[in-house]
Amino acid sequence: MRTLRFLLQKEFLQIFRDRQILPMIFLMPILQLIVLASAATFEVKSAKVDLLDQDHSPTSRRLVEHFAATGYFRITGRPASLAEAERDLELSRARMILNIPPHFEEDLRRNRRARLLLAYDAVDGATAGILSSYSAVILGRFEREEQAELAVERRSAAPLVRTSPSFWYNRELSYRAFMVPGILVELVTMVGLLLCALNIVREREIGTIEQLNVTPLKRWQFIVGKLVPFWLLGLAALALGLLVAKLVFAIPIRGSVPLVFAIAAVYLLAMNGLGLAVSALSYTQQQATFLALFVLLASILLSGLFTPIDSMPLWAQKLTLANPMAHFVEINRRILLKGSGFGEIQDHFWYLPAAAGIILPLAVLRYRKVGS
Repeated sequence: MRTLRFLLQKEFLQIFRDRQILPMIFLMPILQLIVLASAATFEVKSAKVDLLDQDHSPTSRRLVEHFAATGYFRITGRPASLAEAERDLELSRARMILNIPPHFEEDLRRNRRARLLLAYDAVDGATAGILSSYSAVILGRFEREEQAELAVERRSAAPLVRTSPSFWYNRELSYRAFMVPGILVELVTMVGLLLCALNIVREREIGTIEQLNVTPLKRWQFIVGKLVPFWLLGLAALALGLLVAKLVFAIPIRGSVPLVFAIAAVYLLAMNGLGLAVSALSYTQQQATFLALFVLLASILLSGLFTPIDSMPLWAQKLTLANPMAHFVEINRRILLKGSGFGEIQDHFWYLPAAAGIILPLAVLRYRKVGS
């Protein structure tokens, strides 16, 4: 243990003397957290709308006010004809057309039913789908208010259907609150996988590994000495990320923070194993960077961080079961946002020690074969 202690001391001194690796460990993850949490969102906050009001009635004006009051829709054009509005949509000067036909108020009050045209620019299908959902909510609210007004005017006793939705765990429906726990997992992965691989390959390039090989240092001591610092630094990056998430983004932390760190400790064993495997397959830092980024990108795409796993093809959903990042993203969201305990996340947790138990020994064996 004395030899291992001196080796760990040497590794930490080497890491903290490197002027490039420290910003990569602490500054880069925090900047990524701040940027991604603000940019990685599917919310549409200010869509340009062409308004074609052919009715010019109090009811049509109330409908327009419903759209404008949300802040999600901004009336930027009032074309004279539908053809002109379609031209704006074609040239991307508008995201949506709101066309209120003549006799809209009359039809609504006489038949309680009126036609309305909403056209979306669906080149970006995700944005069009979100705008369609926003519009459906606005129209539903407008319809309920108009029905209530008509019922009062006609003294009708006809019952009105009222809905009162309740949003648990994320009452404001903040996409940032959903994304930040997943982004924290990505940052921990970068420290455990990418930086671990680069550190070992760098020592191979500068020749210090050859110096260690002529010492009576055992191979397990060398591997533990290389992995433990980045295992600890990954946990430190997680602590810093949680602090930023709470202070900067006001992300709720409803669950047990020690449970998050305990699961992260197991997860980092698997990521350190991947980093060791990448370093065993690489002879230069450039090779290690490309290989690690490939593994990292594949893990992110199959993690459910940006796209729901349920929306993936069946074969991709099967692949996510073998992706430790997918399980940790789900665990982190459940603990931080729902306050879940171990009993609620254990269906995902057991994949992490299983992955670490497979990846780490295989990486050690691979490293033994290539030598240093």
